[in-house]
Amino acid sequence: MTALSDSTERAKRRSGYALRPPASLTLLCLLAALAGAALVALTMGAAGIPLARLPAALGLWADAAPGPTLARDQLVLWSIRIPRIAAAAMVGALLAASGAIMQGLFRNPLADPALVGVSSGGAFAAAAAIVFTDSRFGQSLHFMQNQLLPLAAFIGSLATTIILYSIASRSGRTSIAIFLLAGIAIAAIANAGVGLLVFIADDRQLRDITFWMLGSLSGATWPKLATLAPVLALALIACVSIARGLDVLVLGEAEAFHSGVDVERLKRISIVLVSAMTGVAVSVCGVVGFVGIVVPHLLRLLIGPAHRLLLPASMLFGAVLLVGADTLARTIVAPAEMPIGILTAAIGAPFFLGMLLRQRGLVSL
Repeated sequence: MTALSDSTERAKRRSGYALRPPASLTLLCLLAALAGAALVALTMGAAGIPLARLPAALGLWADAAPGPTLARDQLVLWSIRIPRIAAAAMVGALLAASGAIMQGLFRNPLADPALVGVSSGGAFAAAAAIVFTDSRFGQSLHFMQNQLLPLAAFIGSLATTIILYSIASRSGRTSIAIFLLAGIAIAAIANAGVGLLVFIADDRQLRDITFWMLGSLSGATWPKLATLAPVLALALIACVSIARGLDVLVLGEAEAFHSGVDVERLKRISIVLVSAMTGVAVSVCGVVGFVGIVVPHLLRLLIGPAHRLLLPASMLFGAVLLVGADTLARTIVAPAEMPIGILTAAIGAPFFLGMLLRQRGLVSL
């Protein structure tokens, strides 16, 4: 009995299982990292706010002496910086959770929400709104451009989801393979449409389209946070309900069905959930890539593949990553602003290539 336990311990140590920290400790560390990233983000930017002035600007010191500096700090924090940090955290959480669900659904660590074409559909609709509102026919709606842009992106993402689901579903069953292939095809069509809009756009429209395609949180406002918050709350509830099904689905659809999992219902909930979370994120910040690939894969190495812990940890890690990336985007070329998609691609693309090389090494074995 002792020899058996010793061999089991050696096997766990070789696999790296014994080196994984407790999941609760990982979640606490991610919470602390998110709080630290938010604190740093509050103080950094084109209008820097030293840490010593931060409590007064947040209203934590009631006896703070009023003045132009305090008024400026409060205006920057409450009108610009706090909504932006909150939007970055929510968008990062939604994108990372979408990636974790997609990877569990496809049973592939390289799966990403962008594969289903939802981001491309939202980007095409947003680009069309930019060009249309500046055209002769859309001048009457030009005053609504700030509201029309996220609305168009959300409608485009939703329409893409409905089209994909109708193509992949037949007789009450959803084919994941057809869903994935149709998503790639629709993403190509949407990208071709964006290319056409870029061709006919003028210089100002071209800059707006490019900035949207590269991603930015500069338009974050309190009303947009009110749109993100309910979706994030519903996503948390839905993730709890599908976590066990995603764990069993790793064994295969037939095994999951015989284990009591309603596989078709799980597919429908996961597809709609991923599409809604990605669509809302795109409607707020544009196209931000690689968050859905990098975050879940790293966390699987740290806390294991159990989705009951992987999904909330992915939300926290995605929030930390995007808050940090947005802080860099605001400060690295201040007072200008770098599109956040450039930073996430610079971080995610090398990691993605490393994953592909590792997969190639495993296949060769």
